[in-house]
Amino acid sequence: MRDEIAVLIAAGLGTRMQPLTLKVPKPLVKVKNMPMIETMIRGLNRRGVKSIYVVVGYLGEQFQYLSQKYENVNIIYNDEYRSKNNISSVYAAREVLGEMDCFICEADIFVTDPSIFDVELHNSCYYGKMVEGHSEDWVFDQDGAGRITRVGKVGDNKYNMCGVCFLRAADAAIIRQAVIEAYRQPELCAQKYWDEMVNQNLDKIYMTVHPVEAGLIVEIDSEAELAQVDPDYRRWNLK
Repeated sequence: MRDEIAVLIAAGLGTRMQPLTLKVPKPLVKVKNMPMIETMIRGLNRRGVKSIYVVVGYLGEQFQYLSQKYENVNIIYNDEYRSKNNISSVYAAREVLGEMDCFICEADIFVTDPSIFDVELHNSCYYGKMVEGHSEDWVFDQDGAGRITRVGKVGDNKYNMCGVCFLRAADAAIIRQAVIEAYRQPELCAQKYWDEMVNQNLDKIYMTVHPVEAGLIVEIDSEAELAQVDPDYRRWNLK
């Protein structure tokens, strides 16, 4: 077992995936008969991560079974999920950040191959997939040595964010403190993404991109996209 933890952000409303998410939180929507969040947990447990913290909000009670099914899973409740962006989920998990190396992951992505977590990571990094041409999504600017110099939206021919970040313990402590500082100005931080805290501290954190092939981590934002990945999705999600 590794001296690592993981924080899975699972508090959101999943509005783009309605009507499926009217009764089931998006991370628990099944893809190929497995809730998306469990594809992430499966990979992290394969790696040997010591503790996994699932930060819940919307329909949070539905996640409770995870702490019974997996002995290393703990539930943290984010009571600000309706009024603040995902920075609130990292804030809710602030007490566990900074003492061990840490994954911070979106819980509503489908991991098709859990072996993506097997790799040895020697410094803080984001998992990223290369997108040729223009992208409106979150991307990474890098210098000639591969160090990330910007985390933000919009770019051309760049690695795109996949929803998985790995932070060395010291770097996680920096992000923890940045999130706490942001919370001292609640009117400014309400709509912030936690990744903006990373972007603001890139002078203190050495971060690179860990490349992953397209299709190994799949973001699913609509029923149409779900049907493309899993034509049988209605059968799983009606159970």
